[in-house]
Amino acid sequence: MWEDFKKFALKGNVLDLAVAVVIGAAFGKIVSSLVEDIIMPAVGILLGGVSVEDWTYTLNGAELRYGIFAQSIIDFFIIAFSIFMVIRILTKFKRKRPEEPVEEPALLDTKEELLMEIRDLLKQEKTGL
Repeated sequence: MWEDFKKFALKGNVLDLAVAVVIGAAFGKIVSSLVEDIIMPAVGILLGGVSVEDWTYTLNGAELRYGIFAQSIIDFFIIAFSIFMVIRILTKFKRKRPEEPVEEPALLDTKEELLMEIRDLLKQEKTGL
């Protein structure tokens, strides 16, 4: 059982996934800080000092805090866009493998095809197939 676990844990895909999770967590913290500390205060300034998270509606004593929901949606779009941009930049830096030239089969004329058929028939007669 231990050997099976070692084979599984030391596979390239599992290690790559572990590295991706760690980098993703660090990237998530960076983007969260960008949203919370830079972008949303700038949006608040543009809205005249109003914070999106403070938007509420009170109905019969119940407080609906739709501003927190709106903030979560804004955070999602900013994070998704940030991830999109990072992936786009990384794919541009990724080395492109040169395409291997595709060799087209040589076209045979009818005489060559006929000679190949005769050769195949003679081989069949010799072997008795």
